[in-house]
Amino acid sequence: MAQNEARDRLRRLGLPDEAVEVLVAHFEDADRRGKRGHGLERVAWLESQGFDSAARPRRLVAEDGFERWSGNGALGYLVLDELVERTLASPPANARLVVAERCFPTGVLGYWARRLAEGGLVAVLTATSPRRLPHPDGGSPLTGTNPLAIAIPSSDGQPVVVDVSMGAVTHGQVLVGEASPGELVPFGGEQAHKAFALAVGLELLVGALAGPEHGAVLVVARLRHDPVPELRALAGDRRLPGDPRREEVREA
Repeated sequence: MAQNEARDRLRRLGLPDEAVEVLVAHFEDADRRGKRGHGLERVAWLESQGFDSAARPRRLVAEDGFERWSGNGALGYLVLDELVERTLASPPANARLVVAERCFPTGVLGYWARRLAEGGLVAVLTATSPRRLPHPDGGSPLTGTNPLAIAIPSSDGQPVVVDVSMGAVTHGQVLVGEASPGELVPFGGEQAHKAFALAVGLELLVGALAGPEHGAVLVVARLRHDPVPELRALAGDRRLPGDPRREEVREA
């Protein structure tokens, strides 16, 4: 899907231009990084979802070490964008726990964590989704894919960004036909119980803090030591998580 077509279709959903640009920027970044299931093709999926196009998130609690947000009916992408912008504008003195209730869909969590790391903050972000992962022994889905993103800023200007879903494939890959629904199981093969355990832990963590609806939990902190350059030196020319792929470098 072309950018202009995506913008037009998003506007027809009633979204204002500012929200449209937030979404398109996220989708374009996903496409550029090879995550087509989270890219511009997601516009068609959004057209099938019920949401309040005029809704905007609300900050319910604002303390230096803790914030609580409500999605308030807004798309999770817009909730996290607002949360990231406010955090960068007013970072914590040391660290802050941020809980967002009613926050879905959240897209590529590494995208939001990367923005925080580019602003100099260590970030850990997770979010829940509809129940899509079954137990490794089978049965009905019990948890969401519950991705976990960790972003570490660096003096070399390129943060390390780890973004891992607990599924062997993503729901986005299923939506765009890159995987079948039956492949959406905990990753790891014979060791799938490890991914399932992480999915369960994150499901319950977010539920305990954000409530019964889908939510997100973010921890941000000031950088106290820069461990990235040493790791890059050890890795040599090997790609670290979140680094541009070779084709991205050629396109730049």
